[in-house]
Amino acid sequence: MNLIEEGIKKGIIKFDEEKKFITYVHQKKKRFFNNTEEKVQAETFCQLVINYNYPVKRIVNFVSVKMGIETKEADIVIYNDDKLTEPHILVECKKEEISEQEFSQAIEQAYSYAYALPNDVKYVWVTKGNRNEYFKVNKKNHTREPESDIPQFGVKKLANYKYVFEADLLPEEKGKQKFFDLSTIGQDELTKRFKQAHDALWAGGHLNPSEAFDELDKLIFCKIWDERKDRQTGEPYDFQIIQVEGKDERDSTRKTNEALFERVTALYEEGRQKDKEVFRDSIRLSPEKIRTIVGYLQDINLGETDLDSKGRAFETFMDSFFRGNFGQYFTPRPIVDFSVKVLPIKNDSFVLDTSCGSGGFLLYALNKVRKQADELYPRFKTDVNHNKRHFKYWHDFAENNLYGIEINEQISRAAKMNMIIHDDGHTNVITSDGLLNETEIAKLTDNRGFKYNHFDFIITNPPFGSSIKKTEKNYLKNYFFGKKLPDWLDTKGSNRVTSRNNQSTEVLFIEQCYNFLAPGGYLAMVVPDGILTNSSMQYVRDAIEEWYRIVAVVSMPQTAFSATGAGVKSSVLFLKKHSLSTTERIQSIKLRIQSKLKTEYKFFEKIAKWESEKKNELKEMNGLQFTMPLAEFKKTDEYKDWRNEINSKYSDKINLLKEDLQEAFLEKSRQELPDYSIFMAIAEDIGYDATGKATPTNELEWIQEELTNFINYIESNPV
Repeated sequence: MNLIEEGIKKGIIKFDEEKKFITYVHQKKKRFFNNTEEKVQAETFCQLVINYNYPVKRIVNFVSVKMGIETKEADIVIYNDDKLTEPHILVECKKEEISEQEFSQAIEQAYSYAYALPNDVKYVWVTKGNRNEYFKVNKKNHTREPESDIPQFGVKKLANYKYVFEADLLPEEKGKQKFFDLSTIGQDELTKRFKQAHDALWAGGHLNPSEAFDELDKLIFCKIWDERKDRQTGEPYDFQIIQVEGKDERDSTRKTNEALFERVTALYEEGRQKDKEVFRDSIRLSPEKIRTIVGYLQDINLGETDLDSKGRAFETFMDSFFRGNFGQYFTPRPIVDFSVKVLPIKNDSFVLDTSCGSGGFLLYALNKVRKQADELYPRFKTDVNHNKRHFKYWHDFAENNLYGIEINEQISRAAKMNMIIHDDGHTNVITSDGLLNETEIAKLTDNRGFKYNHFDFIITNPPFGSSIKKTEKNYLKNYFFGKKLPDWLDTKGSNRVTSRNNQSTEVLFIEQCYNFLAPGGYLAMVVPDGILTNSSMQYVRDAIEEWYRIVAVVSMPQTAFSATGAGVKSSVLFLKKHSLSTTERIQSIKLRIQSKLKTEYKFFEKIAKWESEKKNELKEMNGLQFTMPLAEFKKTDEYKDWRNEINSKYSDKINLLKEDLQEAFLEKSRQELPDYSIFMAIAEDIGYDATGKATPTNELEWIQEELTNFINYIESNPV
């Protein structure tokens, strides 16, 4: 139950039927409940009564404060007496959306109200709901000292910290401070905190948004690591602002910030030693910046927050940040969801994304296995045995079976954090060029899971449109697609293999995924349609036919990737890796058909005959008598046109023969190669438009059902 609901239940506030107006019942004050500042004030009022135990009759909202010739309004004042003559605490409430600069201004505004009120205000609390600062005020000396909290009703002495482990299990003692445990929050609120914390880091100009994202990632990691540490009941958390006394406000703030910096960096180093793949560089924030971020996160329990909520919150925040700078790293979620759902992934499957970006495919695979655990152990929330089995089922999969490779280090860190937020799996995400071979990858990481012929499923959206040049990447020569093989209808009969100067990344990833897949493993890859349709890509399609069973081709609309800045028409290609013996058998059949056809069509004999005839015709011209010397005549346009005509005549004969042979090869291949069905579908509306805005129809949903059935049939009826 949230504070507003609990306040209504206790009868200290009420709303009209349309919830447009809030009434503070004891004060009989009615306010228009129309903005987040009013919501913050209402929640703060309820906190004072419910959590801090102050009598309602001693709390006054909207107190007039005389400041010179002006009259201002303090949001909340708590009094020490029933007659409301001794102001004890002043609270200034602001809307959640204000910046750090505006929040600092609010602190000064609160002080001015505190000094202007008659008699002495002892404490000031400035809040915007998701960020709080507390101070003890000495009006006579015109000083203020930072505090960890305001005192609860009847408490004379404050501890220097606020949040402890299992606070609810501590015995309550009259006159002693009540501590608080961490609380869970919803997706929207968590997204907002992530965003505001990020804004607080870069808005001042000391960091750019990209650097700020990295540093926030590190602190979220520290927060989660702190929550996972073993603690006794009542032991304070390290990831919180713990006040340290100083000789004055400035000295106290400095010491508090430095102590917090030491605790947070110690958490970071401790966590980093256990998970060396997560972050490789140190925290690069000042103690003051760390305090600001801790202020946003210290009171929430990320570990206990609903997995879906915190996962979606981080992804929503991450997507909103990266879309402007790194949109190419994000596959639209409907495509991710569709690709993962159709594959028969289980908790013992090994899953890889060779270009994992922010980890979307991996997380949807994890979610698929978690849902399987929900079905197998439906009482996991109430039954201890079910809970253990449920956790082991999906958590072991996350930790041991999910693997990702991402070439961009910043995006790789984001993917790791995405996995951490979703409860592990992050140690299997590495920063590397996904086209390196397994030996080279092994040199970059202690993780030995990146092995060829190992993975049951690869789900990926490789980068499109860029080329790997042999002058830049030495590994190109080691790829089959890095070589140029002679055409089987090469008229010269040459068997010479040459190196390609360059090759597109998407083509190389088709081969790399083949390397990583275990025989029988599935590949789901987003590919540009050119691979499927361009005549120049026939050699790629030939290799795919030899390496894989083609399972499905699902065409995406032209606008599928428009929202991320890409306009390439694409499809999702589903392939199942052949065994080596099947591949060799297919290659052998093709070679036999080609050899037989060349014999039947007397290919080389005809080529030789035509070459001889062409030479004879050219010789006839050379033997004729001309009015000018032959050497001079050969320079004329008339001679060149005639020679071209002869060459063209025989080239046409050869090309027609090749076309006949190619058609015969295709016909023979259909007859002799393994025959199987291929699932084909065209999706025109996939749940969002070119701008990324949701549409009411997602054709991938029914395509997914049909394709799932098709793949299940393949699995039940192996060739």
